[in-house]
Amino acid sequence: MPKKQYRVYVIELSKRVYTEHARFRLANPQFNGVLECLYVDMTAKTPKERYEQHKTGYINKKGHKLSSPIVQKYGSYLRPSLYNHIPAMETREEALEMEEKLALELRRKKYAIWSN
Repeated sequence: MPKKQYRVYVIELSKRVYTEHARFRLANPQFNGVLECLYVDMTAKTPKERYEQHKTGYINKKGHKLSSPIVQKYGSYLRPSLYNHIPAMETREEALEMEEKLALELRRKKYAIWSN
């Protein structure tokens, strides 16, 4: 059985999320409307598989919804140019750290970010 690998990924969101979602707006006071709104997360699946789960409102075998409501409603497409340089990680903890680091880096560049 192959070893599980974790990846960080980025999804571009419609800018409507900034005007329609108050919590998103409050989380991004640095946003000036020039760059994009993004969702940053990590997964043990491929980014494409995970994006499809978000967009379809995927519910797992235990009955838990695994999709983000923000991505389901506002997600446009994956932004591999913002994450392809990051290698896959062997532990969930490493991936969570990298997710936080990438979200902070993008926020400093004035993107509007939503991350778990």
